[in-house]
Amino acid sequence: MTEREQRRIFEQWLGEHRGIFFKIVRAYAFTPADQDDLFQEISLQVWKSIPDFRGESKASTWIYRVALYAALAWTRREKRQPATQPLAAVEYTLTIRAEPIDERLDWLYDQIAGLEPVDRSLCLLLLDGFSYREMAEMVGISESNVGVKIHRIKQKLRSEV
Repeated sequence: MTEREQRRIFEQWLGEHRGIFFKIVRAYAFTPADQDDLFQEISLQVWKSIPDFRGESKASTWIYRVALYAALAWTRREKRQPATQPLAAVEYTLTIRAEPIDERLDWLYDQIAGLEPVDRSLCLLLLDGFSYREMAEMVGISESNVGVKIHRIKQKLRSEV
């Protein structure tokens, strides 16, 4: 694959599936600087993964898988290495939109943020309509384990309302 073809695919994927990037960034990174870092990390990993994409699944499924693995790896690294650059010195790539704030959506993201990393992934995948089988393949656990985890997540969210 040529770099030109890889760039074309990346730009197409970013344009069509930008929402996946932002959902995962918002669920795993909580400060603007961290969101920038994670967005860049996910973008880099998706870029690197393009030559390995064989088209056996939908592009969105592939992107979700790569992005979730990148977010989980980034989360583990960040726990070991606290930020050293003062936040005031950082310019942000991801900016907050001027759209009206939906308090319910903010509440949901806050609840998702409180979950364990794998549970966060499952919650995002469930909200996007993936089947338990697809979630199991992406996260690397059994389909029945997905069902159990989703049930527990729903119970936890109900108790928080």
